[in-house]
Amino acid sequence: MPSTSDANIATADALTILLNGQHALAAALEEISQWIASQGGHFAADNALAALEGLDLHAKALTDAINTVRGG
Repeated sequence: MPSTSDANIATADALTILLNGQHALAAALEEISQWIASQGGHFAADNALAALEGLDLHAKALTDAINTVRGG
């Protein structure tokens, strides 16, 4: 059975991977929204940018969780 420390490290590592995915999705969504806007789809681009706010909020929660699990 893994120790609490090992479990915390594994949990923090998994959360870090999720956070990296959040950042990648946010970057892709921002690029796509810029392209949509350049094609005249400003309403759709605004909706995509609004979704970024949710990703940012989740990224903040993941960062806080990582810091908590790592003891920081």
